[in-house]
Amino acid sequence: MQPIKGLGFLVIVTTLACSATAPPAPIERPPNIVIIFADDLGYGDLGAYGHPTIQTPNLDRMAAEGQKWTQFYVGASVCSPSRAALLTGRLPVRSGAYGTEARTRVFFHDSPNGLSGDEVTLAEILKQRGYATGIFGKWHLGHLPDYLPGQQGFDEYFGIPYSNDMDLTREYSMELFREPKIETWNVPLIDGAEIVERPAEQSTITRRYTERAVDFIERNRDQPFFLYVPHSMPHVPLFRSSEFVDKSAAGMYGDVIEEIDWSVGQILDKLRESDLDENTLVVFTSDNGPWLVFETHGGSAGLLNQGKGTTWEGGMRVPALFWWPGKVEPRTVVDLGATMDVFATAVQLGGGELPEGRPIDGFDLSATLLGNAPTEREVVLYYRFNEIYAIRKGWFKAHFITQGEYGMGPERTEHETPLLYHLGNDPGERFDVAKDHPEVLQDLIDEAAGYRESVEVRPSLFDARPPAE
Repeated sequence: MQPIKGLGFLVIVTTLACSATAPPAPIERPPNIVIIFADDLGYGDLGAYGHPTIQTPNLDRMAAEGQKWTQFYVGASVCSPSRAALLTGRLPVRSGAYGTEARTRVFFHDSPNGLSGDEVTLAEILKQRGYATGIFGKWHLGHLPDYLPGQQGFDEYFGIPYSNDMDLTREYSMELFREPKIETWNVPLIDGAEIVERPAEQSTITRRYTERAVDFIERNRDQPFFLYVPHSMPHVPLFRSSEFVDKSAAGMYGDVIEEIDWSVGQILDKLRESDLDENTLVVFTSDNGPWLVFETHGGSAGLLNQGKGTTWEGGMRVPALFWWPGKVEPRTVVDLGATMDVFATAVQLGGGELPEGRPIDGFDLSATLLGNAPTEREVVLYYRFNEIYAIRKGWFKAHFITQGEYGMGPERTEHETPLLYHLGNDPGERFDVAKDHPEVLQDLIDEAAGYRESVEVRPSLFDARPPAE
């Protein structure tokens, strides 16, 4: 298969070569795929990315033994569209997994819709290749039976169906998050398709996800598997098990991150003990940037600007680690990458084929992971709702619209002359260099115009709401 790069998405052309004398290729077990997806983890929250007090030895070891990517992006700066992008390899606007206003930016506990059944998920593709598929964690792509993971290619599911701050049992206030109590959020814990606990006991939820993930590895060690662990944390309200209370010098938030690091260590240890580490690709990243409005209960974007909900770097650039002993070349990667590329990469490594008849926005990263080849990704689109707010090409990023979120940052501003930043020199987006690079700015304007014309935007799935009682 030869990839042909068009306007940022991948078009696949398949060619067949036959030989009467060529022996059949030996059938080898494809690699296991493990994706660990934190919720609202900031770019600066891990030791490997410079945090001075949060201790993350297991993730730091992943970074040292594998690849640490420094220019890695999500499909959106909030939960549901970001998860849709990861699992489908497509921009959220293509699947309708976006909102049109702040109150409908994600699926809620009363949303009547979920990710459409006509979308093809990574789990579905790998399942067709003989993979066991399991998800242990937060789903957030529809809570009703027709939209749960079992309808999207997963054999097993244990977790919460939406964010852990939804379905409040009392009036909202910031104080609820400072001293969180389990009964404040009527969030269900689901096993398969059955609610087994409500409200979910969130203080042990990271540990229980981990135990189920480790058990899944043990039970499927003799066949290829796709394990997806989308943690509920560090999304607020913050909860951690008793062993991690007051463990971190970084307070409750640090406790939560250090428990997630422990969880990663348990999964990696199980892979090593099972002699599966050299046949397993493990990816660790986050669904978007930190929720800054929660102050010390939120994370840090490091030197990046702003956080969750925005199209500034802090909202959409996330830490990303790739680990596969003996296969992934250890180094720091400064090429562009995205969670949509994880989809295309896992499909290729699993011996599957990308879905026919639909554009895929991800690129196969295997040549970069397994060698020193540059990535094919040249462009990053920063969508908010169904609009392109910004675009990055190479080191330059142009902002057409800027806007803060959650009461932080500037009001929505449409720029007659887009802002332009060189993200190599200025990752914090402080110095507008538009006047110094008019030709670069015009190229980015033209590039964005091409996407606006070519990307088909599906009607929003989030806008539908149940009738008021």
